[in-house]
Amino acid sequence: MGKHVVLVEDETNIAEAIRFLLGREGWRVETLANGATAVEVIRNANPDLVMLDVMLPGKSGFEILKELRADAALADLPILMLTARGQTRDREIALEAGVSRFMTKPFSNADMLAAVRDLTAAGTAEA
Repeated sequence: MGKHVVLVEDETNIAEAIRFLLGREGWRVETLANGATAVEVIRNANPDLVMLDVMLPGKSGFEILKELRADAALADLPILMLTARGQTRDREIALEAGVSRFMTKPFSNADMLAAVRDLTAAGTAEA
């Protein structure tokens, strides 16, 4: 079985595009459109990677990231944060909270796939 990603993204078109691209690479993609239950779903899913939008209904990506990093069992989980807002402050907040990598939408398919490969192959933190 391929690797498993939990994608928390409320924009349907983006979620479907990512699901398609990662599916072609052999990934099993579990999607959530609301941040309210994301931490619980991620804990139960035990994914290889989390892709997390910043602006979500229910709970922000920053709140989810902080909760995941506070959980010892999930502290090293690779998290790729996606946002339409590429302001420096958003990047700083994400880095302070322990994000593995931060990407601004729109991003190229190649860049997204490269980030996913890097984060799951090396397990290193980059931003």
